[in-house]
Amino acid sequence: MSEILFDDIPALDLKDFMANDAQVRQKFVQTLGDGFKNVGFVAVKNHGLSATMTNNLYRSIIDFFALPEDTKLNYEIAGIGGQRGYTAKGKEHAKGRSVGDLKEFYHIGQEIADADLKRLNYPANVFPQEVPGFLATTVSAYRVLEETGIQILRAIALYLDLEADYFDNQVKFGNSILRPIHYFAIDNPTDIPTDAVRAAAHGDINLITLLMGASAEGLQILRQDGKWIPVTTFPNQIVINVGDMLERLTNKKMRSTLHRVVNPSEEMWHKPRYSIPFFMHPVSEMDLSCLPPCIDDEHPKQFEDITAGEFLTQRLREIGLI
Repeated sequence: MSEILFDDIPALDLKDFMANDAQVRQKFVQTLGDGFKNVGFVAVKNHGLSATMTNNLYRSIIDFFALPEDTKLNYEIAGIGGQRGYTAKGKEHAKGRSVGDLKEFYHIGQEIADADLKRLNYPANVFPQEVPGFLATTVSAYRVLEETGIQILRAIALYLDLEADYFDNQVKFGNSILRPIHYFAIDNPTDIPTDAVRAAAHGDINLITLLMGASAEGLQILRQDGKWIPVTTFPNQIVINVGDMLERLTNKKMRSTLHRVVNPSEEMWHKPRYSIPFFMHPVSEMDLSCLPPCIDDEHPKQFEDITAGEFLTQRLREIGLI
């Protein structure tokens, strides 16, 4: 297949997928699917997050990351691979690297009944008492982004000639994660490893990622010719990209594109960057075996069979969290 070169990512309106007009819906499905096949990233507006919700959420996470280090460490939970609560600076690194990224982050998972947490073997959420609005703002954003993700997965299913609800039961109570990230300010760049970066090149683990607008530039994606392309969006858009689980499931019909967050220029080191991705995961027992319609003589099966839970554990080891 010839290389697909691009300078920006496709832009869509989620309202088109919700429209009563079959032609409008089909155009959305085709554009989304082609975008994920060729680029791996799209920008989407009318995603359900209001400006007020977004502003309140950023205010809460900025307040948390401004807390003293000792206070934040009270919310770091041992033995769960950072799947809930706080993960301190430099602990996570990209697959294949040993130098930690220049970031700290917080994980919020499903906020559901204790009986469901136990049944699904999920750890419970923990919320910082020092930031009163943190629980309400993060859980509200989680639920909006989860619903948006379900609609995107329905469009993906239709593009793959599956039933629209193919993913519904796989992501209901899925092990999805909202991750507020703080790429912290650096007062003296000589204090960090020379090859340390905010987020080294990586693919996401999950099915799809929904990324709220970051507070500063820096996100880049790798084009097929080896050129890194900056991702720019309008304030009313979120970025959605294919994760490694969906790439496996579709036998690379949909592309989990490498991306990174580059360091700012030296004069901007003192400015922090905040970002809030929502990593949409299925339930742990979902079978990620390549879909039969995605396998043929020209596209032989490229991945061994594995469940979502097994794949997540494997990747958490590779990035240093367990």
